[in-house]
Amino acid sequence: MVLADLDLVVIKRVMDVNFWGMVYCTKYALPYLLENRGTVIGISSIAGFKGLPGRTGYSASKFALIGFLETLRIENMKKGLHVMIVGPWFINSNIRKNALGPDGNPQGESPLMEKKLSSPEFVARKIVRATIRKKRTLLLPWRSKLFVPLNRIFPRFFDRVVYNEMAKEPDSPFK
Repeated sequence: MVLADLDLVVIKRVMDVNFWGMVYCTKYALPYLLENRGTVIGISSIAGFKGLPGRTGYSASKFALIGFLETLRIENMKKGLHVMIVGPWFINSNIRKNALGPDGNPQGESPLMEKKLSSPEFVARKIVRATIRKKRTLLLPWRSKLFVPLNRIFPRFFDRVVYNEMAKEPDSPFK
């Protein structure tokens, strides 16, 4: 979904779920989380650290989510609230089958080779372990741990890497 071909209602729907859903849940759970020195876990994405072409609304929602969670962490740093941002690479799930296309209808088949992606069980185990250890950020798998810091140093290079990777998808507008 490139912005030029995208119905803006689609971006609003994605923001409502990915960003506003987290904001509302956190807002109303916050008193209980503070009382119990609890944990807020935000599932962002690698797309929250680097914009993915063809994923305009999704990337924007995940960037917004990271900003929200970082602010929440700082606002509550002396109150015992643990805030962890999870930034996985693509996960083997049905999410892409239900992801919205440019017209707001489900995308259908995944353009990715799902079997080569991290399993939801793998990601869940890593999240539990990182929560117990009170980590601030969890990037997975290993390539995310390299990608995010290197992108800060070499952003133009990684713009090309991301563009070329997304161009490999069937029906990509970036060929």
